[in-house]
Amino acid sequence: MSQKDIGNKIPIYKLKAGKEVEDYYDEWTVKNKYDKDMVDWKYSGPQETVTLFKKHNFKKEIKILDAGCGTGLVGVELKKNGYFNIDGADFSQKMLDLVPKNIYQNLFKIDLNQKVNIKDDTYEGITCVGTFTFGHVNPPALDEMVRICKNKSLVCFTINVGIYEEYGFDKKIKELEDNNSWKIIEFIKSDYIASKGVNAWLVLAQVTK
Repeated sequence: MSQKDIGNKIPIYKLKAGKEVEDYYDEWTVKNKYDKDMVDWKYSGPQETVTLFKKHNFKKEIKILDAGCGTGLVGVELKKNGYFNIDGADFSQKMLDLVPKNIYQNLFKIDLNQKVNIKDDTYEGITCVGTFTFGHVNPPALDEMVRICKNKSLVCFTINVGIYEEYGFDKKIKELEDNNSWKIIEFIKSDYIASKGVNAWLVLAQVTK
């Protein structure tokens, strides 16, 4: 499905500049429309990602970053499954303002397209759902995720099928493998937003730096 076609179903995919995207998300939070839309669309990305993550990680106390956490949909799923040491990060403050209490230990407003102000080897796991898509976060963010993770950490993330090759995620994933920065454990197709005909690759990688 082309960006034009998919943008007709999900308008935010038509946007390019970071400020445009941020403004759209800020508007999307009014009257909690974002969360309502995710329910209406049968958005399954958070549940599928956490199911895959917990399949390969049994330690509930690990320190996890939910990168691009939005209103906390992935954090809620992590908490349901017994994980409790979770930080959340997003570039929309208005999204962060809608995160339920007692989900995350810390919340950060950050742009994942920039070098993030987090020390090396801080986290033992990362989830990142819905950010690698049209007009959002680009492949170099994966370098940062490896940097801020300890060795053997799991990074579980989705990539919109429509941008996988166009944005160069295929090359970045291979580059990180070739550099022995991580190894891919699972690479499967997610239903993601099946009601809109939008699929994503669901990837689980283990950091091996």
